Amino acid sequence: MPLGILEDHKLEHVPGTSPLNELGRLPYDLDQLIQGIDSRMLKHDPTGQVVLVPQPSDSPNDPYNWPRWKKEMFTFAIAYGCGCVGAVGPLPTSAIVPLAEAYGIALQTFTLGCQGSCIAAIAIGSLLFNTLAVKVGKRPIYIVSSIGLMVSCFWCAESKSFGSLVGSRALMGLCMAPMEALVPASIGDIWFLHERGFRNAIFNLGVLGGINLASPIAGSIIQYGSFRIAFHVMGAAFALQLLLTILFMPESAYHRSHAINIDTGSHAVEIDEEKVSEKAEHAEVRIHQPGHSDEPKKSWTRELLPYDGYWGRVDFWRTLILPFTLLASPMVAWATLLFTTCISWLVLISITLSQIFSAPPYNFSVAAVGATNVSSFVATLLATAVAGPLIDGVARIMSKKNNGIFEPEFRLPIMVSYLVFTAAGFFAWGQSLYNQDPWPIPIIVCMGLINLGVQLGTSAVVTYVTDCHREQASEAFAVMNFVKNMFAFGLTFYCNDWIAVQGVRNCFFVIGGITVAVTLLTIPMYIFGKKARSFNYRKLDSKKRN
Repeated sequence: MPLGILEDHKLEHVPGTSPLNELGRLPYDLDQLIQGIDSRMLKHDPTGQVVLVPQPSDSPNDPYNWPRWKKEMFTFAIAYGCGCVGAVGPLPTSAIVPLAEAYGIALQTFTLGCQGSCIAAIAIGSLLFNTLAVKVGKRPIYIVSSIGLMVSCFWCAESKSFGSLVGSRALMGLCMAPMEALVPASIGDIWFLHERGFRNAIFNLGVLGGINLASPIAGSIIQYGSFRIAFHVMGAAFALQLLLTILFMPESAYHRSHAINIDTGSHAVEIDEEKVSEKAEHAEVRIHQPGHSDEPKKSWTRELLPYDGYWGRVDFWRTLILPFTLLASPMVAWATLLFTTCISWLVLISITLSQIFSAPPYNFSVAAVGATNVSSFVATLLATAVAGPLIDGVARIMSKKNNGIFEPEFRLPIMVSYLVFTAAGFFAWGQSLYNQDPWPIPIIVCMGLINLGVQLGTSAVVTYVTDCHREQASEAFAVMNFVKNMFAFGLTFYCNDWIAVQGVRNCFFVIGGITVAVTLLTIPMYIFGKKARSFNYRKLDSKKRN
């Protein structure tokens, strides 16, 4: 029972479990974990202390073998793109009340058309673009969606009717989907297990930071200019994203062969083409570096092509349906529930801010409503600074205590911070607004707590799913984003009326209670997680393999 996680006795090796810390140096019998392979033959990081999971191939074109600067620029381009996508979604929310009046549309109807169409399109796009990415790779999807985002922003800026506005927002949402659904899988494509926590936190910072930072800027632009100017600016921002995508985001999908599989099979080590035929008598710890390969290195100009030539050996329609089958996975089902609630509550807050703070006793202007998100951005930034060290650091410490063996469930203790900060923030938010407390209490304290917890929690959830379903990460995040956005779409039907009828305290007390109940499911997920991974491989994945 490693650190409270129940052992599984059905499989020789449970997928997801892998050696991590100082393999071959610890007093632990690894014969059952590493079948016939000297642990020192596995590739390690430059320190020689951490086994690389997954094990890279020897090809210079393997994304795991990219130079560090190339990986970091890829991540920077992702972070910028996610920030733009996070910003453009809630861009008009600080001015929803005056915009609804300007179009002569009821507030709830305007929210449904302007925000609901965008959110529903993200849900559909998550499935569609994931299927295309599995078939033709991620790079062409990122490029096409960047062009679509740029065009839709300019369209939205020039829309003359409410119908045209809704159409532009629907196209915008469709093209936003890849930056939500594909990015975690792209991170898993290029970064090793012990490096993913911080990079997933960067991904979340991009999305949540964009949401929180855009509103203060857009609020001022809308108040002193117009919402059309704000969308023209976003169109220019996506033009820059298109350039970054072309230059720094080569194809990360890769058919890997001649590599030792540590973490995805029912055996700890699977060898695609008998890479290792015999044990070395005097093996030394191998530091990670690309070895000899017959595959020629791709030139930089070749990598600039919109399409790399990648072709997935899968059926399109089967791949379109596959994400829904992953909901049967206990890990994905749990993550979907957590991810859906915590992100959807932020959506609810964003589309009700204007309703709450434009009215007495606050009477905020459009710019002031937008500025309420500054505290959320600061909290998200602080959480990002500690999320990587916490998520990766806790996993490494627990792995070391577990004789050098990593379990994906070691990502979950950080969920305590989500429970404490986010739940407390929601209860305090509802009560402070009911009491009509001075604005710093709900805005700085409560929203700061909520966003601090959400960033830590979602980073842990995303990393956990990637660790459990590395080879199906795209499908897992596609269905998670589909469910999350459909739930958020449902919120747009009634969220404004919910607050108007029942009051802000009752509304957010319900949300706080749901958050506590859902987060407590992390306890059985931690305890039974290894058994769940075994069940998933034996009962669910076996059907797909057959």
